[in-house]
Amino acid sequence: MIAFVPLSTVDATAVEALLDRAFGPGRHERTAYRVRGDGAGRAIASLSFAAVDDAVLVGTIQCWPVLLKADDGTEHDMVMIGPVAVAPERQRDGIGRMLMTHALRAAHDTGRDGAMMLIGDPEYYGRFFGFDAARTGAWRLPGPVEMRRLLAKGDAVPTQAGMVSPAGAAVA
Repeated sequence: MIAFVPLSTVDATAVEALLDRAFGPGRHERTAYRVRGDGAGRAIASLSFAAVDDAVLVGTIQCWPVLLKADDGTEHDMVMIGPVAVAPERQRDGIGRMLMTHALRAAHDTGRDGAMMLIGDPEYYGRFFGFDAARTGAWRLPGPVEMRRLLAKGDAVPTQAGMVSPAGAAVA
């Protein structure tokens, strides 16, 4: 049976190895890593989880504090979901969907679900979780992105033009 535990309780080396297996060696070059700050900040501990099956790490989800630095000078706090990683041999077992559901429930329970964003497949994240690109069209990212894959969800998602970038330090 799969258990969901705080990501902070799992060996960081095992998490990195899983991410390498799930996304390949070039994962650090992706735009999402630049948005998150590629390690400059830390994931939001209360929204980041590991899926463990019989003491084996089979999946992880991380959520990160990011900002939309709007062209009008305002800043809007958001939560960026990702990466969602599942061991390649377990990718058809629904673990990714369970991790997303777990993280979204935690975001709701802690009041952090007002402005959530991710880069992902709109057919999947829209169908199962209600994310869409309706309010993200004026956003810029520090690297290439297919705008149809820049998705958001929540009552406080900003629509202003601006740059999405890492937000400060660690968040509990």
